[in-house]
Amino acid sequence: MQQTSPVAIVVSRYNRSVTTRLLEGAQAEIERRGVPADRIAVIEAPGAFELTALSNAAARSGAYRGVVALGCLIHGETLHDRYIAEAVAQGITKITVETGVPVAFGLITAETSDHANARSGGAKGNKGAEAAAALMDTLGMMDAIGRAVAQGRPCEVERLDTILPQDKAGN
Repeated sequence: MQQTSPVAIVVSRYNRSVTTRLLEGAQAEIERRGVPADRIAVIEAPGAFELTALSNAAARSGAYRGVVALGCLIHGETLHDRYIAEAVAQGITKITVETGVPVAFGLITAETSDHANARSGGAKGNKGAEAAAALMDTLGMMDAIGRAVAQGRPCEVERLDTILPQDKAGN
């Protein structure tokens, strides 16, 4: 991947104490992968449901190589959070398939605030950083596919572990 290719992070303002940490984790991971901070666009969404519309706008703009969608839904007394999560997941998948621009899914769905905090830089890691890593890995593999095809060897795509940094587990 061209290290300076711009990427977008679409982040929900709802549950901001959690989503701010997701954003920080995503930005740090993307920068760690060689993309300068000035090549990372941060787009704020009012809530999780709007992640789909804004991720779609970013993907279709032609300005970004990939998108990370970040948000947090905490279960309440109804199933509202489940419906939102399902709609966002389906929408993000559709955007990726229809545009060819990968959109990484960084939406936490938690039973409690404590669970959300644990997944946004606490004991369970940072799901924003994980989503950003997934995006960067996907972009790297898309480049590997392009190289293999351009070289007339479409069945000789480089392995993920040969072109990307090792993950936390050393895999």
